Amino acid sequence: MADWIDDELRESAALVEWLRAEARDHQLITVLAGAMGACLQSGGRILTCGNGGSTCDAMHCAQELSGRFRRARPALAAQAISDPSHLTCVANDYGFDQVFARGVEAWGRAGDVLILFSTSGSSPNVVAAAAAAKARSMTVIGLLGRDGGGVRSLCDHAVVVPAQDSARIQEVHIKIVHLLIEGVERLLFSDIP
Repeated sequence: MADWIDDELRESAALVEWLRAEARDHQLITVLAGAMGACLQSGGRILTCGNGGSTCDAMHCAQELSGRFRRARPALAAQAISDPSHLTCVANDYGFDQVFARGVEAWGRAGDVLILFSTSGSSPNVVAAAAAAKARSMTVIGLLGRDGGGVRSLCDHAVVVPAQDSARIQEVHIKIVHLLIEGVERLLFSDIP
């Protein structure tokens, strides 16, 4: 029993170390948090989306912005495209491939940010959302895995976690979410302890 647990934790630790090196070498978190902060400062909104466990990560990201993370500060305009009535309505009328793109069309504006969560980057509904965001002159951030899939080329900024296992990818994605929210709070609310 202990061997597989040790292997799982070793894989996770290696990916966290990869993220640490990426953040240090490529200013990764600083660039992404800066794009999010600039959007919010100009009155824009951050939309998030993903499938399955990535839906949960997208919702977590949006609620940390609209609610709070470490600081008691004003709410920030963020929304996950995850409402069941929206998803089922669009899936029924237009097909599941359009559930996120229709949300982008409804709520996204030029200058807004769309954060896509996908362990493969290949889900047709995620690719369609990225295309809809680009058509609206939105900034597209991808938190992706594997090789980034077809959505990678539609992203203005992409973090591609070099793993095949969705669980490992999502573990790193949630760490990135927490770093991004902390970065946004530090940028926009440096006067709040």
